[in-house]
Amino acid sequence: MTAEQKPSMKFSLSELAGAFGDFGTIIPLILAVALVTTMNVGYMLLFFGIWFIVTGWYYGLPIPIEPMKAIAVIVIAEQLSAGEVAAAGIILGFMFLLVSYGPLLLWLEKVIPEAVVRGIQLGLALVLIKTSIGFITSDPLFAGIGIVIILLFMLICTYRAAIPDLSALVIIGAGIVIGVIIHGFPALQILTFPSLVIPTQMDYIRATYSLVPSQALLTVTNAILATALLTKDLFKADVPASRLSRTIGLMNLTSVPFGGFPMCHGAGGLAGQYRYGARTGAASVCAGVIFIVIALFFASADILTLISVGFFGALLIFVALEMGRHSLKTTSFPITILVGVLALLVSMTVAFVVGIIAAYVVQRLKSV
Repeated sequence: MTAEQKPSMKFSLSELAGAFGDFGTIIPLILAVALVTTMNVGYMLLFFGIWFIVTGWYYGLPIPIEPMKAIAVIVIAEQLSAGEVAAAGIILGFMFLLVSYGPLLLWLEKVIPEAVVRGIQLGLALVLIKTSIGFITSDPLFAGIGIVIILLFMLICTYRAAIPDLSALVIIGAGIVIGVIIHGFPALQILTFPSLVIPTQMDYIRATYSLVPSQALLTVTNAILATALLTKDLFKADVPASRLSRTIGLMNLTSVPFGGFPMCHGAGGLAGQYRYGARTGAASVCAGVIFIVIALFFASADILTLISVGFFGALLIFVALEMGRHSLKTTSFPITILVGVLALLVSMTVAFVVGIIAAYVVQRLKSV
């Protein structure tokens, strides 16, 4: 898809609803990182907002911006420093900017079987289901309310096609109102200009072996190849892998040194935004504006704890189903299921390696 072919942005309630489609993934991860590190939640949200707007305009599609999940999980589990996070983001930023200009990504698209990429999609769907179950069981009342809202909109939209699915918008709105009633309105806190984060040599060394390898693999498969594949499924649009890699490189090199969290795209986020109404880059612009407003004026963790996790659990369960549905458009169900299950039970890295080996073994046996 060339710049001339990108869809024109159409601002509507449906696009605004779709803007919230990935909040259930972004907000819990960012909040958890802010709680276990010295990283400022305001700066992290500010750069998410900026790059949501940039990618919405650049692609004309609701290409999502997400935290780099492997880094987030390791940082939360091991409570790593802000310097190590910044070092990992800078290394990965340079890496994906460089490979976007060479033949490596094109080669990877050819050698990685589609069934393996679909398996990564399935694995993400299963991981999202697992995460959503955790949210739902910790807050079943509000999760139940959220699920009922989504099902009602599904029923309404089935019989009234002209009515957009605004379930995400209604859920977030209800969550904010209920949160204000229970906790009170969050205090106004103006964000100051970010200071430069300069990693030490040891930060780079630790990041190189503890954060970069697993995240690089997940970014290639999910944030680049699976996202490019899903844009074809959902929008019949050809977004080259090299283009996705380039924006990932640029967003990290311009954000991480100033307190931003390492970011990438993601097939799960794309499925989520599409599921709740996003069809053009207008949804990304709306999401960006929301994040920037929160970052500039409510730069404390209070705003993120305002909405019950049960509501996010309800949103995530349907995002997972959307992702899982597209993973079934595979060329080999056994390989895709194998990769998906291993991704859930072991790790994305192990699932990818085993999937590649299994796919080529099956191909070799068929050719004998």
